[in-house]
Amino acid sequence: MVCETKIVADEHDAIPGSKKESMMWSSPASSAALNPAEAKDARKDAVFIREFERGDQQEVRRIFYEGIMERIPNTAFRGLRQQPRTQLLYAFLTVMCFFVTKSVTLTCCAPLLLVGARYYYSRKVIQSYLDCALHTDMADIETYYMTPTGSCFWVAVLDGQVVGIVAAQGREDDNTVELRRMSVDSRYRGKGIAKALGRRVLEFAVRKTYTAVVLGTTAVKLAAHKLYESLGFRRTGQSEDYRLPGMSRSVLERLFFQIRYSRYRLQLREE
Repeated sequence: MVCETKIVADEHDAIPGSKKESMMWSSPASSAALNPAEAKDARKDAVFIREFERGDQQEVRRIFYEGIMERIPNTAFRGLRQQPRTQLLYAFLTVMCFFVTKSVTLTCCAPLLLVGARYYYSRKVIQSYLDCALHTDMADIETYYMTPTGSCFWVAVLDGQVVGIVAAQGREDDNTVELRRMSVDSRYRGKGIAKALGRRVLEFAVRKTYTAVVLGTTAVKLAAHKLYESLGFRRTGQSEDYRLPGMSRSVLERLFFQIRYSRYRLQLREE
């Protein structure tokens, strides 16, 4: 998840007074100082962060679906670079292929077969996870996020179209709120939308007097981790043996699907 730069909240630190208040993030230049044509362009580029409405459901699910599907090739191919033990295992299997078959052709094909298997199992596991999510909280956002007083779901709207999503889910057991489901339409990345959504969650957490904001991510791209760090999050843990919902943990899954799970925390006040 996995977007920052132009339209960010760095010049807008005030916390809205009410939960129903929408927020607008725009470029630093004030539209009042621009000529009419420039002011019109500035308004066009403005990103509004508002609460989820029932009519947003289809676009929200689309953005979430496309964002998760992007993780299949990232996990299968780019993620392999983060798994040195798996690289050694695949190299060993390739060498063993030569000793067993004595075939140079089969040995040369072995790495391609191994990577192909990684893609297959990455797709299988991630689609299972996606199916689980689309039949639980993402199937009924109002019940999961809008009804509980300590939770909320927001959408980013640009030029009248929903282009990003994020959720906050309160946890009463430790008085923290979890940042969840952050995703931005791939056509609108690089505009600071993800950062604006993240700041909206932080402002919500401050207003609700939560102790901290936490999140967990399996994102492979470094940009996602830099985004969280730019918002003030600090990594508190990392696991190489995380189990996604929908995983069977079969021998083949463990061989061809590995994922790194990182936990982040932003402390808002002393516990």
